[in-house]
Amino acid sequence: MTVERTNLGRMTTFVLIPGGGGDAWYWHLVEAELTRRGHDVVNVDLPADDEKAGLREYADVVDAAVGERTDPILVALSMGGFTAAMVAARRPVSAIVFVNAMIPLPGEKLEDWGEATGQSAAQREQSVREGRDPDADFDLRAAFFHDVPADLTEYALSHDRDQSERAFGDRCEFEAWPSVPIRVLAGRDDHLFPAEFQRRVAHERLGVEAELVPGGHLAPLSHPVELADRVERS
Repeated sequence: MTVERTNLGRMTTFVLIPGGGGDAWYWHLVEAELTRRGHDVVNVDLPADDEKAGLREYADVVDAAVGERTDPILVALSMGGFTAAMVAARRPVSAIVFVNAMIPLPGEKLEDWGEATGQSAAQREQSVREGRDPDADFDLRAAFFHDVPADLTEYALSHDRDQSERAFGDRCEFEAWPSVPIRVLAGRDDHLFPAEFQRRVAHERLGVEAELVPGGHLAPLSHPVELADRVERS
């Protein structure tokens, strides 16, 4: 899973999977950059606000969007890591790239991931180190948008889609990771999933070393070109 390959100079299919809320818009700048470079990009919108849809339905949507394309690279943001695992169990993929992502264990539920990984404690410790009040009420802007340009932040917050609770009780249906390169890109300034936390989880769950990238949790909005550079090397 640690073997490096380069896709520079050839067309590759990248499948961009969003996190909570399921909105493909969060990937739109990376999509544009990879498309400009001559790649085939499938930017998937998930039915995350549908109470009848869960992880299995999310994987169905991604699978259908990929269609007859062969050996795509899955690129998953945040909660999208669970969807990516299930898609990779259904069809051949050439690589998986996690971006500030929730990396599941086989059969794990989304609702159990935080406690199992120690995410809350890691977030709290980082807040203390960096001088933020660890007991403050959750602030969407501070957690997700602290380094995102103001115009993109306002657009995102004004078009915010609810994430249904249904998916959190679903188990991630896969038995093992495929024998393909798997990379973990961790935002250096992520307030939600601190970089050192991501490094630990990547090592424990995948046996790989996470790579630091510029930006916070929403690096696809704050540093799209730099992120596209890293994704393109998968």
